[in-house]
Amino acid sequence: MESTLPLFLFWMKKTIAAFILPPLLPFLFILAGLLCLWRRRRGGVALVWAGLIVGLLTSTPAVVDGLLSPLEPATALQMDAARDAQAIVVLGGGRAFNAPEYGGGDTVSRLTLERLRYGAKLARATGLPVLVTGGAPAGGGAPEARLMKAVLEEEFNVPVRWAEESSLDTRQNARNSAVILKEAGAGRVLLVTHAAHMRRAQEEFEAQGIAVTAAPTAWLGGRHDDNPLPSLPNPNSFYGGWYALHEWLGLVAYRMGR
Repeated sequence: MESTLPLFLFWMKKTIAAFILPPLLPFLFILAGLLCLWRRRRGGVALVWAGLIVGLLTSTPAVVDGLLSPLEPATALQMDAARDAQAIVVLGGGRAFNAPEYGGGDTVSRLTLERLRYGAKLARATGLPVLVTGGAPAGGGAPEARLMKAVLEEEFNVPVRWAEESSLDTRQNARNSAVILKEAGAGRVLLVTHAAHMRRAQEEFEAQGIAVTAAPTAWLGGRHDDNPLPSLPNPNSFYGGWYALHEWLGLVAYRMGR
């Protein structure tokens, strides 16, 4: 029962988030509005418009940049700031299931690979030991950390000293990793994750008594160089809007749960 309950809570959080985040949230407004039209036309029309406005705002670059700006560090890691670090921690960002080009098994997701790439760069530059963290939220298959370790060692030729394989979310990443780091005498780390995720991740690690030097990667805000119409909604801003709202929701939920 002890192992089942956290997994149940994890999927319950994921289900709730799916309904209160894009892309489902605007459609729920629109669906509710359409269902109301035959009884309360004005209310139904208002809900439809609300759904359209929510969908538009959460995919408009200027609005998305405004949501991301307080989350993402303003600058990248300066190597001088890495001098006192004792380890590098790379957070998992999900798995890719059934990858036929890798033998049909699971591999790391695009998000995880972006983090691993930067973690490998930092490991080569600093010589610091690496910890990777991430469990198996789906309840089966190899934990993310095991897949991450394989990619770092086999593809980037970077050794991994610790692989924390049981965490299901960012809070557990921090708690479980802190135990390993403290046992190894590593109280200050370079924390590698996406820029938009850094604020929440850093708060969780610091709450566990780990001093964090942020090592963000893959900024989502303010990156519109490849878009000929940068002020209009586009796939990149749509994804950035989802990611930003996901992080804000996570910050609120974690602070309420403390």
